[in-house]
Amino acid sequence: MAKISAAQVKELRDKTGVGMMDAKKALVETEGDMEKAVDVLREKGVSKAEKKSGRVAAEGIAAVAIKDNKAAIVEINCETDSVASTDKFKNLVTEVADKIAEEEPASVDDALALKTANGTVKDDVIETTQVTGEKISLRRFQVVEKGADQSFGSYIHNGGQIAALVVLDGADSATAKDVAMHVAAINPEYVNREQVPADRLAHEKDVLVKEALNEGKPEKIVEKMVEGRLNKWLSEISLDDQEFVKDSDQTVAHFVESKGGKVGSFIRFEVGEGIEKKADNFIDEVMNQIKD
Repeated sequence: MAKISAAQVKELRDKTGVGMMDAKKALVETEGDMEKAVDVLREKGVSKAEKKSGRVAAEGIAAVAIKDNKAAIVEINCETDSVASTDKFKNLVTEVADKIAEEEPASVDDALALKTANGTVKDDVIETTQVTGEKISLRRFQVVEKGADQSFGSYIHNGGQIAALVVLDGADSATAKDVAMHVAAINPEYVNREQVPADRLAHEKDVLVKEALNEGKPEKIVEKMVEGRLNKWLSEISLDDQEFVKDSDQTVAHFVESKGGKVGSFIRFEVGEGIEKKADNFIDEVMNQIKD
């Protein structure tokens, strides 16, 4: 059996970020072969990641990376906010967002296959899973490209719990950032009311008509009343019509127009939205013990 030195263990730890005992075991298993030991640790990382695949990773970070005329908004998940706050996890998010903005992959699988200094994005995710002991996953991303006469703006809220990316026609990046801040805070659904699908508009109108009739309003004023309520609803879900969060005396559209621009598009990611969070198993176990 080859004798493993402390220097070898340190070198492997520096390369992979794993714990001392894991590094030593891998070196013993490969009789001191550094490259094979790295492979062994990656293989074990895959195994660990597979074992954790049933867990719910609903914490994490959403981030934006802007590279010239391309920008990427990305969400990477972990299981707890304590891991999300580590430098290891934050660095992974930054590196992956930058890589996606540069390479513009078509899917999550394509993004995971992108080459990095340590192999691929998937390898980096596996390594972070191994080091943190939590399921780590690249959940979603979108890449946006702007024209020469457009402006990007981004805003990150609460350490990456919410990320917003905005494209303006004209104006400047400072104006776009202000709009991104508004998007992060208010969460509009559409840029303007023209984007609201016709079937959704018809459904909302039908609901408002029935609501007004059930209130006992005379039929002759129902139509006018519904028109007012429908306009109010549209202004609440449409970015252009919303009261600007930094100046409620003007709408977002008016604010952007005053800066020589117009809202083109926006994307908003909130970490964990749409993920069904399962109950904590430990709490379930305690409750069962109480019942017994």
